[in-house]
Amino acid sequence: MQCRAGCGACCIAPSISSALPGMPAGKPAGIRCIHLTETNLCAIFDHPDRPKVCADFKADDYVCGNSRDEALILITELEQLT
Repeated sequence: MQCRAGCGACCIAPSISSALPGMPAGKPAGIRCIHLTETNLCAIFDHPDRPKVCADFKADDYVCGNSRDEALILITELEQLT
């Protein structure tokens, strides 16, 4: 599955324990990454400092569902289970 342009759920719902540029302690769950643009695109998508955990994320139906709203729900549920 391809990422939905303008979704950004994976940059909001999960916690990221890896350091990010400008976020050395990572990102708590439910908080927008500072690199998520107003149009919900990753501003450091092709940047070498993009964390491996972000680069390794692959969109999939069980994570992304059928809409941005569903993706936020599904990723939040997965975050709570881990």
